[in-house]
Amino acid sequence: MLDTAYLVLENGEIFEGNYFGAHGEITGEIVFTTGMTGYLETLTDKSYHGQIVLQTFPLIGNYGVIPADFERETIGPSAYICKYPCQDPSNFRSEGSLGSFLLENGIIGICNIDTRALTKMIRVNGVMNGKIMSEKPTEADMEEIRAYFVDKPIAKVSGAEKSFVKADEPKYTVALMDFGAKENIRRELLKRGCDVWMLPQDSSVEDILAVSPDGIMLSNGPGDPSDNAEIVEVIKSLLNKDIPIFGICMGHQLLALAKGFKTQKLKYGHRGANQPVKDLISTKVYISSQNHGYEVRSDSIDKSIAEEWFVNVNDNTNEGIIYKEEPVFSVQFHPEACGGPKDTGFLFDKFISYMEEKKCR
Repeated sequence: MLDTAYLVLENGEIFEGNYFGAHGEITGEIVFTTGMTGYLETLTDKSYHGQIVLQTFPLIGNYGVIPADFERETIGPSAYICKYPCQDPSNFRSEGSLGSFLLENGIIGICNIDTRALTKMIRVNGVMNGKIMSEKPTEADMEEIRAYFVDKPIAKVSGAEKSFVKADEPKYTVALMDFGAKENIRRELLKRGCDVWMLPQDSSVEDILAVSPDGIMLSNGPGDPSDNAEIVEVIKSLLNKDIPIFGICMGHQLLALAKGFKTQKLKYGHRGANQPVKDLISTKVYISSQNHGYEVRSDSIDKSIAEEWFVNVNDNTNEGIIYKEEPVFSVQFHPEACGGPKDTGFLFDKFISYMEEKKCR
């Protein structure tokens, strides 16, 4: 018999369910993701720091826990919600069940709640704070829920020291700025012949140039991009160094801020592996993996220095920018997506071509 758990929203709504994984109380911002697979990548994505992740697909955990698929060594979200967690996974690579994995890592899970109703509520009202509890809330609990926010999350998830991984057949050196970087970004660079320096989020311009990069990758990460003024100033300086730069997700937003463009929070964000984006240059549509709660405002893009490259087919928000006079571009989605889709992996090849062109000058 599973113990009763309550999910309390800041608007006063209460969903009753059951604990799985660790027991206890936790407060966070509730966001939903529509992925049918890739739950391990979601659970180890540091971009979810401070958030309680809701899976809209009802059955989660059927292929178990596979450490080789993790995006980071530790779990990203504060807590996890799904309708039916599978307790008896079947996969030759599996090393355990989802519930056991959460328990071992001290992460609270809640199941057997009406995830469809919860998702619809978030879509109508926007993302909300919530708290998982073992009892009905008091007024003090409600005050805590409404006041919750995460301050400077990038500093909390970035590695403290730089690290280096050498490619089998190295051709280039890339400085990967770790704002909560997914491991598959590094994998995609390594398999294309890039030695990769992973650098902490507070690295100075001098720290970055010290590794002699042929290119700079700005990674994904959590939180409000406008809260990172120091990082934006570093990126501004890097833009004057004639080094190819590729930004993904948070990196896309920080790069836009460095150019004087504006960002704003979305009502409920884009999270899942089925987000359609349109290439405005080729007119092709790609299916992408996404995890973000903020956007670059299209009306703030200075058309004299940059061109809007991709837009979201569902709501027409910006999904990519290419800069006109510099070897710089960025996208809001994840071209390195694991476990998929792989439609936009060619963007890494574009980054490689920028570095090759610079070497050939």
